[in-house]
Amino acid sequence: MGTNEWHIERRSSFESDSPLAPREVLETGTLSIVVLGASGDLAKKKTFPALFHLYKQELLPPNEVHIFGYARSKISDDELRNKLRSYLVPEKGASPKQLDDVEKFLQLIKYVSGPYDSEDGFRLLDKEISEHEYLKNSKEGSSRRLFYLALPPSVYPSVCKMIKTCCMNKSDLSGWTRVVVEKPFGRDLESAEELSNQIGELFEEPQIYRIDHYLGKELVQNMLVLRFANRFFLPLWNRDNIDNVQIVFREDFGTDGRGGYFDQYGIIRDIIQNHLLQVLCLVAMEKPVSLKPEHIRDEKVKVLESVVPIRDDEVVLGQYEGYRDDPTVPDDSNTPTFATAILRIHNERWEGVPFIMKAGKALNSRKAEIRVQFKDVPGDIFRSKKQGRNEFVIRLQPSEAIYMKFTVKQPGLEMSAVQSELDLSYGQRYQGITIPEAYERLILDTIRGDQQHFVRRDELKASWEIFTPLLHKIDRGELKPIPYKPGSRGPAEADELLEKAGYVQTHGYIWIPPTL
Repeated sequence: MGTNEWHIERRSSFESDSPLAPREVLETGTLSIVVLGASGDLAKKKTFPALFHLYKQELLPPNEVHIFGYARSKISDDELRNKLRSYLVPEKGASPKQLDDVEKFLQLIKYVSGPYDSEDGFRLLDKEISEHEYLKNSKEGSSRRLFYLALPPSVYPSVCKMIKTCCMNKSDLSGWTRVVVEKPFGRDLESAEELSNQIGELFEEPQIYRIDHYLGKELVQNMLVLRFANRFFLPLWNRDNIDNVQIVFREDFGTDGRGGYFDQYGIIRDIIQNHLLQVLCLVAMEKPVSLKPEHIRDEKVKVLESVVPIRDDEVVLGQYEGYRDDPTVPDDSNTPTFATAILRIHNERWEGVPFIMKAGKALNSRKAEIRVQFKDVPGDIFRSKKQGRNEFVIRLQPSEAIYMKFTVKQPGLEMSAVQSELDLSYGQRYQGITIPEAYERLILDTIRGDQQHFVRRDELKASWEIFTPLLHKIDRGELKPIPYKPGSRGPAEADELLEKAGYVQTHGYIWIPPTL
């Protein structure tokens, strides 16, 4: 089957499982949510708290929903509930209402113990799910089953095979079975394709939800609205006006006991190839035909396929001093904890505009942001170049904000220019509104059958095609990370690369989040 034929078939199969289907298809029948790896850190810290917040907002009705935890640990229902309680409510200072909500939620959770590669455990799981569906008077095949794999990717194939063999619902009677898989989706193009093939042999693409929690962040989801619902951005968002784009992720702490795990992947696989590249797609994509998930994801794939190979001289790698002191990290580790790479998009809109991807650990600040820097004003009569260029900044975390740096007259008798900002800080503008956690949104999207904020298979392949050659050079030791001091900006060579790419830093100006 040719590429175009596969694309048409894929879209056709999606239609029956889309959020545009009749609402009764999405809302009838019981909903069984199965968290595999229920006793692990990801499940305790992210998955179950997200489910609890959805429950509190009445988006998981207790008369329809039951939650199952599955793992190898031999513990009881109550032991799992006790493990989860402290992650759902503070140990001190919780109100009676909060405590009551937690207890009601915990009663929805049942635990099943079993291995990840044996039918016995999964048949027991299917029996428990079926009993729940029977008690709720759900017609056979009309119930909904959501499997969340809070597990390492190495066990995805065996777990998916067990789900397919033992736990599937009959989707021809309006019910469905969906599987959520976490990153990392492989280590390079070959391993990612192998994983995709193994899962793809068991499930159709509309059943697979490859989660990237950055796509659930409030300000990332705002990107489409900002770009395509505001007229004044439309003529500016191109190579004629924009000089460079930075997409930045910074942490002010190191691997903190996760050194052995992190060393298997490094900062590019952990952050840049997935989170930051997804953000780049939303910044650079063309306007989709509609807000249908497939239309949006089609445009993202076009961006990824337009990225030219990364040049070695446009990459700076770093490793913070002390990283190898972790006993779980090899003494000769070549794994970067910092990377700056310039991506270039070969199309009409972005030819010549560098997209600077930067991520690092043990730096001098913690933040994630998109920084769009505009070109200098031609024929500048105010000599405002020294004040700095116009910039449009989207602060993803912390202190979510959108602000525009621009030049204004300094108040006073003199005609002098100074840089200031137009500022939309969410904490100030939207007081009293709680911004949902990314996992809340994405789990709810999965229940609704909306794949807009999930990674499609051809998207995943295109993203690995961009970074695999660079990663293999690092793995072979052909590119070496430069040591940098913890608490610094990273290697000085990274700032030199930014300057070479055309980024102009504004000296003397610091954005300060407004106080309430």
